[in-house]
Amino acid sequence: MTNNQRFLIFEWVKVEHLASHILSLIAHRIARDWQSKYGHPVCCLETFIENSRFRGICYRAANWIRVGSTTGRGRDGGHHNAILPVKDIYLYPLGADYRSKLCQ
Repeated sequence: MTNNQRFLIFEWVKVEHLASHILSLIAHRIARDWQSKYGHPVCCLETFIENSRFRGICYRAANWIRVGSTTGRGRDGGHHNAILPVKDIYLYPLGADYRSKLCQ
């Protein structure tokens, strides 16, 4: 699994469906590039959307699946209070068997 950390299209760029088109191109190409660079496959993409600032519309338009939300405690979770923004979690499977591959 790999994470899409940054994705920004400036507001002044006016091209219909540009965001979902770019996400689709990435999804179709990343498995090949990842295998070439790192020598092992990637079977699923993930991203986190800060839901108080963004709605994730381009990800939904590109068929990413919202699977839940974070708790706001961060990756390390060394504290009990939600001190970080809550984020929606989106996944994009790169194959029908992604679950079995992730569980190996």
